[in-house]
Amino acid sequence: MSAPSGLAGSLASSLGPRRVRAWLARLLPGPLGIDGRETWRATVGAAVGLLFAAALSRLLAGAHPAAAWLVAPLGASAVLVFAMPASPLAQPWAVLAGNTLSALVGIACARAIPDPALAAAVAAAAAMLLMVRLRCLHPPGGAAAVLVVVTHTTDFHFALFPVLLNSLLLVLIAVVYNSLTGRAYPRAQVLPAEAGPQPVNGRGFTAADLDAALARYNQVVDIGRADLQSLLEHAEMAAYQRKLGALRCGDVMSREPVSVQFGTPLQEAWALMRARRIKALPVVDRARRICGIVTTADFMRHADPEGHAGLGARLRQVLVPSGASHGEKPEVVGQIMTRSVRVASEDRLLADLVPVFAEDGHHHIPVIDAEQRLAGMITQTDLVRGLYQAPPA
Repeated sequence: MSAPSGLAGSLASSLGPRRVRAWLARLLPGPLGIDGRETWRATVGAAVGLLFAAALSRLLAGAHPAAAWLVAPLGASAVLVFAMPASPLAQPWAVLAGNTLSALVGIACARAIPDPALAAAVAAAAAMLLMVRLRCLHPPGGAAAVLVVVTHTTDFHFALFPVLLNSLLLVLIAVVYNSLTGRAYPRAQVLPAEAGPQPVNGRGFTAADLDAALARYNQVVDIGRADLQSLLEHAEMAAYQRKLGALRCGDVMSREPVSVQFGTPLQEAWALMRARRIKALPVVDRARRICGIVTTADFMRHADPEGHAGLGARLRQVLVPSGASHGEKPEVVGQIMTRSVRVASEDRLLADLVPVFAEDGHHHIPVIDAEQRLAGMITQTDLVRGLYQAPPA
């Protein structure tokens, strides 16, 4: 009887420190995921933005140099708009409305509640509620609400100058600076509505799946929906790359593909596709450079889909030459081919073509060499074969 109790005691003693270590591990900061160049880009931007807002606000203060012309929460706003320009919390509406409305709430609480401790708590809570309802959640707004309470600011004009003016100047310089340094700002936060469960760029999830996951998470996510979708797509691309390894298009493509020229008769091209059991023919010029592609879909599109005759009869009408020198009926491949062709180079990573096949409905992609000449053809079958050839991750 003593053995089990001794075992339970040792298990409990070992489990306790383990839980403590696990809890302490939560306090360790994770990596930010940015390099030194991005760090300096954001740092310089914050300095430039604050300098611009402070200098111009001080200039506009004019005859009242003792009056407040810069608010401390603007420093936190600068961190957001320059270091996290894609965040919903850093968008112009969030900065302007979040700071200004919070300041108004703080002023109202300072005027109505004598106890500054109670007024600060009520102001921060009310400002947060208002920002959530108006979709302008901005953490520095909470600081703005508390600031006006502890300084006992009771003039509503303070919300316009300096709070609103500071925020406006910071946003203006953020739009210019972020755009010049390759960061889209403002960033679109709402995607256009789609009819039905459309796949997200051919991935394994739909837009509705993403919305359902966000609703189930039920917390403020510091990344826009569009950016979250893009991040998930990049993660899937990384997974494809890991599975496909370093395989390139030239490793799996079908070499010396059958091709036709612009003037190849339709009947000849169709017979070639039937004989080779292929569904697409690249159209090349005399130098074997791609000028189009003809597929079975191109033939069917010209087979009078509204006609009452059978498909075979309608297709024969397309293939049989009319014998006329002029007419609207297509006679050669160049008259029905698709001119806009998606191509890939021989050295392109095979993983890059996964979304092309998935999202655009492509089934055949011509491969070109360094001289832009036709070198091969990749089909969905070749892509699947590449999965088997890829070395294990």
